[in-house]
Amino acid sequence: MDEQPEPAQTAGGGLDRRAELCEFLRTRRARLKPEDVGLPDFGRRRVPGLRREELAQLAGVSVAYYTRLEQGNGRNVSAEVLDAIARALRLNDAEHAHLTHLAKPKQHKKKPVARSRQVRPALRHLLDSIDNVPAYIVGRRSDILAWNRMAAALFGDWAEQPAQERNWARMVFLRPEYRELFVEWDQKAADIVGYLRMDAGCHPDDPQLSALVGELSVKSEEFRRLWAAHDVKEKSYGVKRLRHPLVGDLTLSFETFRLVDDGEQSLMTYHAEPGTPSAEALRLLASWGADATRSGTRASAPSE
Repeated sequence: MDEQPEPAQTAGGGLDRRAELCEFLRTRRARLKPEDVGLPDFGRRRVPGLRREELAQLAGVSVAYYTRLEQGNGRNVSAEVLDAIARALRLNDAEHAHLTHLAKPKQHKKKPVARSRQVRPALRHLLDSIDNVPAYIVGRRSDILAWNRMAAALFGDWAEQPAQERNWARMVFLRPEYRELFVEWDQKAADIVGYLRMDAGCHPDDPQLSALVGELSVKSEEFRRLWAAHDVKEKSYGVKRLRHPLVGDLTLSFETFRLVDDGEQSLMTYHAEPGTPSAEALRLLASWGADATRSGTRASAPSE
């Protein structure tokens, strides 16, 4: 088994922001080759990727300045320098935002745990009114906070799990039935880790997130490997292929709607193209209702 570094933590139980900044820059630099950025390659390198002096040259900063930043000292770095480094590293929008969060963290007002998990009654009513579309509210750390009947029929009855277990990362990495549910499980797993990385960049002092990362790092070698890659991703939209124990294969489009009044919560919906077998499968799940939820849970439950 390959050894992966344990996530660095602060004395308060959160993740070490300076260590996160250091490793993020190092891994982004390591994935670039000189020819990727128009530099000559003078043969074999001791470690993969660009050298610090090459990256500094591309960004237009001194080697000493960039070295201090990669060592986690971004206290006085300007937005213009971060933009230049992001361009030199070929960062996408999510990676650029993550770099900014790590180097120039914002002060967040800490919400009580109970409040951060609250879903407005109107949103719960909205979920209940969506009859044929699986939908749920996801919060910090990929916690599932509320869902409708169709989401339970598609993904399993989350009401039967303790609140702390209603978490996408725990389910995807620790529960075997979700490996069977997601046809491209590897991609789903990478997406979840990318979301957690973005969350960690915004809230490195979150002890619950640190505890979740520590738990998954101990229990899942795959999580440990993906976490060490420092890849980040924003929740957005796309297509997921699922293999449901009752209705078989489905190809569903998903959308993410970030809530205006609470940026830590998002509404997720899944829908099928009209007239497709996937649309018919969702219609069957909707018609079976609670029976589909109970039967699906039994069919996908791991054996004792």
